[in-house]
Amino acid sequence: MNSWRLSSTETEALLNFLQRLVQTPSLPGQEGPVAALVQAEMQRLGFAEVKMDSAGNVSGRIGDDGGPTLLLDAHMDTVTVAEPGRWKVDPWSAEVQQGRLYGLGSCDMKGGLAAAVYGAAHLLHTGAPLAGQVVVTTVGLEEPAEGVGTRAFLEESGLHPQWVVIAEPSDLQVVRAQRGHLEIQLTLQGKSAHSARPELGENAIYAAARIIFGLEILAEQLAEDPFLGTGVLAVTDIRSHAVSRNAIPERCELIIDRRLTVGETEALALAEIQRIVAREGVHAAVAVIEEEVRTHTGKVLRARRASPSWALDEHHPLITAMLQAARDVNLRPGLSKWYFATEGAYTAGVAHIPTVGFGPGDPNLAHTCNENVPLEQVYSAAGAYAALAARLLRP
Repeated sequence: MNSWRLSSTETEALLNFLQRLVQTPSLPGQEGPVAALVQAEMQRLGFAEVKMDSAGNVSGRIGDDGGPTLLLDAHMDTVTVAEPGRWKVDPWSAEVQQGRLYGLGSCDMKGGLAAAVYGAAHLLHTGAPLAGQVVVTTVGLEEPAEGVGTRAFLEESGLHPQWVVIAEPSDLQVVRAQRGHLEIQLTLQGKSAHSARPELGENAIYAAARIIFGLEILAEQLAEDPFLGTGVLAVTDIRSHAVSRNAIPERCELIIDRRLTVGETEALALAEIQRIVAREGVHAAVAVIEEEVRTHTGKVLRARRASPSWALDEHHPLITAMLQAARDVNLRPGLSKWYFATEGAYTAGVAHIPTVGFGPGDPNLAHTCNENVPLEQVYSAAGAYAALAARLLRP
């Protein structure tokens, strides 16, 4: 249906909104100015119950809150600028070149955020009857702690959506699966001694080297899922401690980034690492990282860096509806997956709400210099979100 495609007036307003979003820095825990922009835009567009919760997440709804709920989920925060000297435009310029808007967070994921807001607004302005509601939420702290913002929003609001769409970049493919994510700290304990007499100590770095070699071998033997692919293991940081540069280090810490495919669990991943520790006969503690993160409102949230993989059956009604909605705006999407983590880590992986991913932009451009998003994809995504809501909430 062509009615789901945005008018030129709507696309002009959407572009203006997206440019203001990109021009406004929003590092994790510093999303306040962008949250204010989103809140004001939702109010201007006629959303009901526009509010900011205690964690600084912004939400608004259209439709009847007495029926089922479709949640459109986006995050407001960005990473820091990658390779600042190599950008061909100012990362906060939101400059448009050859149909693409450039800037930090344009692809990941202010393009999807703007599309979600305007997709819901388009549905409102068409006057399409709805037997339920569309809620758009824009959350913080996704980059350092995926899922924490959406968890805080759902817990505080008491909302129980029947379906969730994560508006992260998918190149307008329908994402039905995502790898799980663990951040693991492995702490090796050695024994300090003067470096002139190393035989009197136990070098924690040497122990770490043996463990790293074992992890490298393990990384080549992880489980594989026919659709989501193999699990992933990478050592991403190493730190040692010694009383001086003339001392044998008595402690060494490794950070392990573990991505889980379907069938792998947190318990399995930790047990695999523990077996390497036992085999090497070293003293080591292995644990999932837990930390506190502070929102832009000052609220402190507890983040445990563990989320399971998830996959929605390709024949699930939400998958079918999303594919049909994309076709309503003249797209021809296929099914895809995300190798990285998103807010779906909570909605699908923990809360078990049927979740799909669908958003504008190439996922491979996230966190890169010269990040950009095709504007036609942003406009098409907005129309597809409106079409999806109309299908799912048809009276």
